[in-house]
This record gives sequence, structure tokens and C-alpha cells, in this order.
Amino acid sequence: MAIFTSIATAIAGALFGGSALAASLIGGALAFGAKLAIGKLSQQKQQKRKYTAVQGEIQFGGDVPVGTLYGVGKTKGQRTFYAKWGSGNKWNAEVFVLANGWCDGLEPYVYIYGEKKALVSRPVIGNEVANYHIEGFVNGSGDPVLTIRFYDGRPGQLVDQKLVDVTAALGSKWKSTSVNAGICYVVVERIYSDKLFGSKGRPELEFVLRGLREYDPRKDSTVAGGSGTQRLNTPSTWVHTKNPAVHRLNYQLGLRALVSGRTLIGEGKSLGQIDLATYFVAMNVCDTLRANGKKTYECSLFVSGDDDHTEVLKQFDDAMAGYGLNRRGLSGVIPGAPQIPVKELSAADIPIDRAKDVQFRPSAFERFNHLSGQFTSIQSMWNPESLKPVYVNADIAADGRNRQTSVDFLQVTDPDIAQYLLNIRYRQNRMGGKATVPVSRRFGLAVQEGEWITWRGKSWLISEWRADERLRVTLVLSETSAAIYDDDDIEPGPIVIPPTPPINPSLLSTVQNFNVAVGMINGAQGYDTPALVFTWTPPDDPTITAVRFSYQIEGTTELFEDQCTSPEDGLFRTTKNVVSGKVYNARATITTVPDRLRTFTNWMTTAQPTGLQTLLTGLQQLQDDALNRFKELQQEMDEFFRPRLVELLDAFSLEGAVGQIERQQIVASIGDALAQIIEERRVRVSENEATAQLLTYLQASLGTTNAQLVSEETARATADSALASSITTLDAEVDGNLARLIAEETARADGDGALATSISGVSADFNGRFAQGLVKFEAVAAPAGVDARFSVLLRAGTSQSFKVSGFYVELYTEGGVQKSRMAVQADQFLVTSGNNRHYPMVFENGELKLAIANIGTVNAGLLQSLNGKMKIDLNNGTIEIFS
Repeated sequence: MAIFTSIATAIAGALFGGSALAASLIGGALAFGAKLAIGKLSQQKQQKRKYTAVQGEIQFGGDVPVGTLYGVGKTKGQRTFYAKWGSGNKWNAEVFVLANGWCDGLEPYVYIYGEKKALVSRPVIGNEVANYHIEGFVNGSGDPVLTIRFYDGRPGQLVDQKLVDVTAALGSKWKSTSVNAGICYVVVERIYSDKLFGSKGRPELEFVLRGLREYDPRKDSTVAGGSGTQRLNTPSTWVHTKNPAVHRLNYQLGLRALVSGRTLIGEGKSLGQIDLATYFVAMNVCDTLRANGKKTYECSLFVSGDDDHTEVLKQFDDAMAGYGLNRRGLSGVIPGAPQIPVKELSAADIPIDRAKDVQFRPSAFERFNHLSGQFTSIQSMWNPESLKPVYVNADIAADGRNRQTSVDFLQVTDPDIAQYLLNIRYRQNRMGGKATVPVSRRFGLAVQEGEWITWRGKSWLISEWRADERLRVTLVLSETSAAIYDDDDIEPGPIVIPPTPPINPSLLSTVQNFNVAVGMINGAQGYDTPALVFTWTPPDDPTITAVRFSYQIEGTTELFEDQCTSPEDGLFRTTKNVVSGKVYNARATITTVPDRLRTFTNWMTTAQPTGLQTLLTGLQQLQDDALNRFKELQQEMDEFFRPRLVELLDAFSLEGAVGQIERQQIVASIGDALAQIIEERRVRVSENEATAQLLTYLQASLGTTNAQLVSEETARATADSALASSITTLDAEVDGNLARLIAEETARADGDGALATSISGVSADFNGRFAQGLVKFEAVAAPAGVDARFSVLLRAGTSQSFKVSGFYVELYTEGGVQKSRMAVQADQFLVTSGNNRHYPMVFENGELKLAIANIGTVNAGLLQSLNGKMKIDLNNGTIEIFS
């Protein structure tokens, strides 16, 4: 770069006496540093890009990465050439590259000035594959003024001779060698028309392209299992498709340059590196028709040579609800479809001397119960539209709170397919059991990645197959089920109504679709204040700088005014001169720069009177939040008391369990009398995990009398997490009457946060009557925020009913803001000073009772005497006295 050469020469002159070698070295270093910095910026930009079937911006110049389209998508293209000629430069031509590779063709419509217009076929005039003009763009003689010549990018395509001829005498020439071999492009030629283009400016076209013709090995008789005339090295035999598995295979094979054979887009693998068996299955699954008559999976995607291979492959995987697969070094894919389990894993197939890790239910942080997403809607001019959210009330109740996330399928243009994918991803997450299980060599060599097996009454997908140097096989399993892919109860995708053509902004004299309604605004001190809500269609006109409103109480003549200086919002609320209990009329107009003719809209009337100013409407939400929190605490109490003892006893019931190193037992018994002490120490180490565990068990029993103490202490460390826990339970039981105390302490840290928990619980049960208490202290630090909670919960009753009381104090994060809260659940809440002369403050039966109040400011709506003789309505300013 010349600028760096100049800088380097100056530095070399100052430091090295003008040495040419020093100047060259310094200039090279500066250029390299700048290139590296630009590369980093480009990389950061790349990481933020969304993968979709739409390329929504015109790209200019030659410094654009090669790109192509799998499937069907909308694109503005890359403008690589522009020329103008004739009297007054009336004739214009532009060249837009649409994609690299041999593409199938254009869909029979384009978008221009925000409207969908049909492409009308014309006879070809040269070497183009197809020639079109756009519906409605003709002059007074009926001749087209906007034409498109389409070249599909096939090898050996010839030059656009007309463009060569008309630019031969111009400064900017289209060369006779500019054949653009291997590039799909269009030549857009237009003749200026003041009637068609004058008020709207230069047209910006959006093309809908049928992308790459792709190789499908199922249709190649030279491939095992294939049948047909397609051949890998003969692109003329390939066909266009929207099959995600075919897209994935062709991306892994790569799009190659015609002359050098260098891989331009994709991974550049050979067929020998591909697991074709899995691809055959995936392709057939995608083409299978569902009950609605549509194919199971379809997708379209724009990709570039700079894209990360993992991200691109993930888009294809998500489009078929599947997962990438590496089977014995071969690249494959598992489609989202049910399978028949190939084998059943029994206890005899699991060596007892090797470690296993089983998690039948993922943690709450890994599960969600409300899933939303978007897809690319063709009906909405290829813009993103929302899918119907997927949520299950039973899952929300089980989780104790709403856990929401989103998954977008912008590579999918069919709403029914996208809705099906959203439901599958929800079910896959809810069924999230995982296990790492050692198996016998006989069993391990009989199965492979991607297959289903049964174990413990459930179906499992083999997501990973491992073997060490001694050929000891370990399987990594993920819980699955055929019910995940059942579409009987899945609703169709959303119905999107195409947008109406836009109104020419220069003709707008006021806002469109204006209306007025009543509303409420929550004030700073908790009051709801009546308001008017004005709505309109946001104008696509930068000259409109404000929307002005005039309004009045119905039946009166006094006018009030307000304005919104953000016309693009489409909504504005005002409390200015708005009173309670009144019906309002309103109209609107606009302010423009520069000024032009403006008119008012028609008068609109609110459907109902404005509401009364209300007090602390947020109490209902606070009540719901507190009740939900207490439900969570009760659920924690249920989970805390029921499973703990069983889990600890199971740990001792596994004689010779995995990882055992030392076990000692002392037992003494006579008749029904038994006393025993068991102590077990375990350690386990692997390449990525270390675990130490100490278990102790003390028991003394005589007939129906039993006393026992069980404790478990565990320390575990992996490459990215650490865990330390201690659980102790004490039981005393006589003839079914049980007293229990449990203490649990846990400390956990990983790359996503840190958690510390301390729980103490007591329980007493006598002849169907029970009493329980739970004290919990929890602290969490994570990127989302820092939370802490201290809670106490008491519960007592009989087998028919029970009563709950408790409180909690918490620090929590909401919307990135740290907040605090304390809540109490009790039939009667009482605060006393301990002085007999002062009555306490009591909250009971929804009422706050207080003998004396010394208050500086009272915000209220209605004041009335206890005997009903006097009523003061502060909202409406009335005083009523009754005799």
C-alpha cells in the first residue's frame, strides 16, 4: 500500500539514515498490521451475521467474498458494472452478480419499489438463457422500458454481446472476454421514463433466484445404492432442490473453481470422506410427505466463502431437526425422524469396574418451557415472521416458572415446516436425559453412532462412540423417543397476509389508519392515570417530522392538543388534559419539512370512557410473583425430603460399585437387634474428570424401632467445573412414627457461573399428622446477574389437608437491574413494639389494621367513614354526606 510505503520511508530516514531495506521492512510490517486489523474487524462482523434465505443489501465493487444460494432465495445481488449512453444518457445498464455456480433460474416475479411484479418472458436476443421485461413498465407504445437478461452461470456460457456493442465507444466498456463463467448474473437494461421513474427515483430490484443445481447421489447409478443418470463430475446432470440433506452434502463436497479446481465455497471433501449411508437416509426423510401433503423438511440458504463451516452445517442440521455426525472419521448427518432401536442394553452389557455418568433429567438452567421463533415468510415479501410459540402449562408448573428462549429458522420459508421444527426442538430439549456408559466389547462393536438403542425402558440415540487403546468401548447416549416427531397434535404454521403496496409518500397529506382508544399509564407512586392512546400506520416518508393531535371531550367545544415527534413509532400516549370517566373525540394531521399541503383525518371516537384513576394496580402482579415463589419453595421441600434418603441408601446398596477402592463394615446382631457401621471411600480419575467420595452409614434397630445416620461427602473436578457437596440425614422411627433431619450443602462453579447452597430440613410424622420445616440459603453469580435468597418454610397438617407458612428474602436480577424483595405468607402478619400501651400493626384477611397513623402524604382514591355517613371521592372531586 502506497500510504504505508511513504510512512515507512519517513521512519527509516529518521532512524536508519534512509536505508531502503529498513523502509521496505517497516512498510511491509505496517501493511501486514493493517491487514490483520481489518481481518479481525471482518471476523467480528462475520460472527454477527444471520444465516437466512435473503441477501437484503446491494453489494458493490469486487472486494466481496464469493457467495452462492442453496435452494430458493431473494437477493439484490452484487453490482459489478454500470453504463449509460444515448441522448441525455437515456439508456442505462447494470450488471448484478446473483450467485456463484450453475443456478437453475429466476422465479417469475421480482420486487420493485416495494411491490411484487411479474416477469414476462421475451425472446432471447443473444447468449442469455432467458430474457424478461417487468409487468407494467412499458411506454406509451407498449414497448418495455425495463428488461432483464439472465445468465445461469453454466460452464462455457458466452458473453452478453449487446452490452459489449453498446459500451464499445464508452469510457466504461464491457469486454468481449467478460463471460463470467461459473457466475450467475443478470444484465438490467432500462430506458428512462419520467412517468415511471421520475417521482420514484432509480429502481432497486430484488430478484427471487432458484439457486445451485446440486448433485444427488441417490440418482447416480455409479454409487452404491444409487439409481439414475446424475454423475458427480458432470454438473449438467445435476438438478435444483430444496432438500437440506442434499444441500449439506454439496456444501461438504464444495463449490469449485472451473479452471483451478480450488474450493470456493464449502469444505472441499471427497465422496470417500462422506458417510453416504447416513446421507441417503437423511435425504429420503426430508423428501417424505407428511400428512399435510408437504415434504418433511425443506430449506434455502445464502452462504459465502468466508462463512464458518460449522455454522453453515448447523443451519442445514437445524432445518431437518438433525445433528452432524462423525462416524469412524466419516462425515454424516442424523435427520430428525424416528428409528427402530437396533439393540437393548442390559446390565450384563455394562462392566461394573468402569465409570459411568448418567443424568436422566437436565438441570433447570438447561431446560426451557416456552419456545418462540421466526421463519422467512414469502408472503411477507421474504421478511421474518413469528411462529406460534410452543409452551406446555404442565412443564411450566413442573419448572416452577416460565423459562423462555427462542430458536429462529430463517433458512425455512414454509410456515408449516418451520412450526414442525419448532415443536421438535422443544420436545428434544424437554427429553434431555444424557448418559456416558461403558459397554462390553461385544455390544460396542455391534452398534455405531446415529443408531437408537433401548436401556432402562427408554430409547437412546448413540451420539458418540469411543474406544480406548485397549478397545474398551464407551457410548455417549442422548434420550430420544419416536413421540418427538409425531405431528398429529402440531398446529399448522401461521397464515401471513401479504402486505398492501405502499402509498407514495409524496402524496400523503395526513397519517393513514388513524384511531384513538383509552388507556392507563402507571404513575411514579403506583397510580394508574387515565390516558388517550393514538395509533396510526408509520409513514415511510422522512419529510414527515411530527404527528399532531387535536382532541376534546365529547359534547364539549374546548380543544386540546399534543404531538408526537417520532412519526415512525405509530403509537403515542398522552395524559395531557385527560380526565376520568369521559368519552373523547380526536383527529390528527402531520408536520412536514419542507412544508406541503396537509389535511386532518376524520374525527375518531373512543369506544368507551376513560378509566378511573386507580391505586397500586401492581399489587396483583406482586401477589402472583410471591405466590409462585412460595409454590417453588413447597416444591423444593417435597423434592428435598422424599428422594434424599433413598439416594443415599442406594449408594450403599451397590456392593462393589463403580470406582470403589475401600469398604469397611462392622455388624453385630442378636435376634431382632441390629447395630452396624459402614464406611466406604471411593476415588475415580479419568482424562477429563477426578472424583472423591466418602460415605458413612450408622444404624441401630430393634424390632420396629430404628435409628440411622447417613452421610455422603463428594468432591468432583473436570476441565471446566468443580463441585463439592455434603449431605447428612438423621432418622429415628418407632412403629411408623418418624422424626427426620436432613442437612445439605453444595458448592458448584463452572465457566458460566458459581452457585452455593445450604439447606436444613426437619420433619416429624405421627399417626398421619406431620410437621415440616425447611431453611435454605442460596447464592448465585452468573453473567446474567448476581442473586441471593434466604427462605424459611413451615408446613403441617394431616393426610387430608395441610397449612403452609413462611417467608423469603431475596436479591434478584430483572432486566439487568439488581432488585431486592421480602415476602411473608401467613394468615396473620403482626408487628409489635413489645409495649402493652401500643397496639400492634396487623395484616389479616386482606386488610391492614393500625390504631394510629402519622403520615405526611396520603395518595388515595376513596375515603369513607366506618358507619357509611360520609364519602370523599378524591378522583372525581366529590364529597357525599348521608344523614
